[in-house]
This record gives sequence, C-alpha cells and structure tokens, in this order.
Amino acid sequence: MSGLPAAPKLRVSLPSQNLVDALEPSAGVELFLWDMTGPAPAERFDIVVPPYMGAAEALTALDSVDVGLVQSQSIGYDGVAAVLPAGCRFANAAGVHETSTAELALGMIIASQRGIPDFVRNAATGTWDNSQRPSLADRRVLLVGYGGVGKAVEARLLPFETEVTRLASRGRDDERGRIHGIDSLYEHLPLHDIVVVSVPLSEQTRHLVDTRFLAAMPDGALLVNVARGPVADTEALLRETSSGRLRAALDVTDPEPLPGDHPLWTVPGVLITPHVGGASTAMLPRMARLIRKQIGLLQAGQEPVNVVLGGTAGR
Repeated sequence: MSGLPAAPKLRVSLPSQNLVDALEPSAGVELFLWDMTGPAPAERFDIVVPPYMGAAEALTALDSVDVGLVQSQSIGYDGVAAVLPAGCRFANAAGVHETSTAELALGMIIASQRGIPDFVRNAATGTWDNSQRPSLADRRVLLVGYGGVGKAVEARLLPFETEVTRLASRGRDDERGRIHGIDSLYEHLPLHDIVVVSVPLSEQTRHLVDTRFLAAMPDGALLVNVARGPVADTEALLRETSSGRLRAALDVTDPEPLPGDHPLWTVPGVLITPHVGGASTAMLPRMARLIRKQIGLLQAGQEPVNVVLGGTAGR
C-alpha cells in the first residue's frame, strides 16, 4: 500500500430521486438528494443541480453552502446573476432541451396553420368545417434568435419545404448562407408568414415583441414564442390577436402561469401550451448525460462545459 490518502469523493447534489436513479453509480462520486427547500445535507458540494423550474429562486438556499458549480436544468438563466453566490460557476443545460422545444414549436406551427385547435373544438358539437387552411409548405419563416433552439427549429422546418430566414444578435455567414443581424429585424418582419422567437431573456430582449414588432408583421401572420414570456408585451399581443389580424402560438406567457380568467386563453387563433417545451421524455436521459459529463470533467481537472456565469465557459 502506498499510504497515500484516498482522493476525496466528488459531492453532487440532485433535486429528485428520478435523477439520482438515472445516474449510474460512479467511483469517487457521492450523491445527495436535495431539492433545496430544506437544510443542505452537506456544507460543500462540487456540483449542485437545482429543480427544473425556478432555479433563480432556489439559489438563495446556497447562501451558507460552499459550491463549485451549479448545473441548471434549463437553457435560460435570466435572474440568476443577481443571486448566484460569489465564486460559484453556473452552467446552463445547453444540449438538453433544444430538440424537444423545436418539436413543440413545429407542432404548434402545424396545429395553428392547419386549424387543429378548431377541429378539436368542433368535435364537441359535431361541426363539419372543411374550409381551406394555410399550409406550412411554401411559407416564409423568420427565426428571431439563432442559438441551439433556433437551429433545431430550422432543421425541422426545412423538410417541410419552407423558406427560412435567420436573425441573430450579429450578422454572419455559415454554410447555408447569411445569418442576418437583429438590427435588420424590421426589414424582415413584413416579409414573413411565420415568426418564431427563441431569444434569451435579457434587458435587451424584454418586450422585444411589442406594438411596433407586431404591427410590422403582415395580416394573418403567426407569431410563435418559445423564448420567455416577458420577451413579448402581453397587452400588445392581446390587442393584435383579439382583432383577428395576427395569430399566436405561445409556450410561454407573461405572467406565468397564465391566470385561468386571462382573456388570452379565449382569443380565437391563439394556441397556448403551459411552458412545456423541454418537458418530454428526452429530458431525463439527456440531463443525466450532461451531469455525468460534468462529473468526468471535474474529476479530470478540466473545465466544465456550458458555463455561462461566474467563470470561463468550457468548450
């Protein structure tokens, strides 16, 4: 025997039993079950995974805990910087939710274009309405936001024979051609039948979808919001959809949850899902893979991936 002390185990806190069960036992790792609502089960963690929703609020539980890395289960991290403990790094869940969010966006687009919500309502009264509906094929689609979700939405739209235009924070070129900068937004809005918004929430994007934005969209156009609720001005959206000039497919709203008596629920042409873009069976195994990757990187003395606050992002 060498007599050298054993390396300390990596301490990982997980918020749910199903996530604990999804992680295969690993040498040198000690798992703790903590949903961050009660006292911390240890004074020091190498990785803390907060609950899926409301990560910013949950981080207040870390005030008296020594934490190396907070591994979020969400892509967005609005509000986190204000409550992240000093010296702690925060990683988002890039790579976990993009495919499911893009699936939902595509499903909402098809449902809205082809009138699926109307057909479901008509079933209750036996109404046979076979009037013509707008196609998805040949439609011009504007992607406002071209991160992981925007790219995943594009990959699913192109086989439907759509014409896709990409807008990002800055203009650049890739193998498919031009990615336009956000400064050209108002040049492109009037030219597209469907607008998909997937930007992160920030002071720059709060109420990006406002009266001016919506007024620039052509009559009958469809707005799809899979970003964050406050990216859109709810009152402006309600005015434009209530008039029947625009339609909307919203996975996120402001406020959220949307109150049961909110008028947006009953506007014809508005389809609402309750912030379930990433809530599919794909989430758990993908989240477990990401946590295992972070564990392996830390054990190897390397930088974790997806770090967006408090340190240098890993590759």
